[in-house]
Amino acid sequence: MKALVTGGGGFLGLYIVEQLLEDGADVRVLCRKRYERLDQLGVEWVQGDIQDAEAVASACDGVDAVFHVAAVPGIWGPWEMFHGINTLGTQNVIAGCRKHHVRKLVYTSSPSVIFDGQDHVDADESLPYPTTFLSHYPHSKALAEQAVIAANGSELATCALRPHLIWGPRDTQLVPRLIRRAQSGRLRLVGDGTNVISMAYAENVAAAHLQAAKVLEPGSAVAGQVYFVNEPQPVNCGEWINTLLGCAGLPPVQKRISTKAARRIGAAFEGVWSLLRLNGEPPMTRFLAGQLASSHSYRIDKAVRDFGYTPRVTVEEGLRRLAPELEKLVSQ
Repeated sequence: MKALVTGGGGFLGLYIVEQLLEDGADVRVLCRKRYERLDQLGVEWVQGDIQDAEAVASACDGVDAVFHVAAVPGIWGPWEMFHGINTLGTQNVIAGCRKHHVRKLVYTSSPSVIFDGQDHVDADESLPYPTTFLSHYPHSKALAEQAVIAANGSELATCALRPHLIWGPRDTQLVPRLIRRAQSGRLRLVGDGTNVISMAYAENVAAAHLQAAKVLEPGSAVAGQVYFVNEPQPVNCGEWINTLLGCAGLPPVQKRISTKAARRIGAAFEGVWSLLRLNGEPPMTRFLAGQLASSHSYRIDKAVRDFGYTPRVTVEEGLRRLAPELEKLVSQ
């Protein structure tokens, strides 16, 4: 198989690239800059921006399957940025696939596309999209996901995976932020401490992409579907954070803030950032407060049934592999 991975130099994308190579695939990567690891792997690298329709179409030429991973994450920023990269960029990928008769498109989505501020416990893919979004990121990803599913047809088979809270070695977002906030004394647990969350180890998420692609064909059970992808068992949010901190040699979080207070503070920060046009992300937003305080755990029965999703790395083994990086983060 000749595969294109957009964002193949990033956290999840690189794991997908590595596993595709292990599986014997011929891999091409589309990303904006060169990565040393990609050079080491010897994959074909195409420089380009996902917002450049011509560059995306050119990268799709001659490939059998596209793994569209490239995206901009975040809890704050202008709509034009999120929409341009996450939504319009995805539309460029779909157009490129159609132009060059690509057979398969696997899209990396997010459970945040159905986050409505309420608890989701043991939820499945029947959850609807919310009528309003508290952040541009989930809104732009929801529009992209809908476009991918709508593009499914007799010539291009598509599906979308929703990995939840991806963690593991080489993470540049979730784990480093937790460590930095803990070290600075700014880390707080939000809510009453009972909320449970699903987590997804990065190598398991990458494997799910390959598993889905192998059975993805026009008219197959996977075609036109969305899937939650995470570890089978959810964890208590506060306990999970303290487990990570413990592996890093840091004390557990003692400070807590109520959900109501966090939402109020988040709204205030949003107002200040908007009024003063400050750079960077506010330390709290309404969306972040809701994410930290609510339960969001998801069933993986559908992924297990349709493409045999099976996490290949246990949580315990994942923590063991992550430990050296946690030590480095603390020492920096």
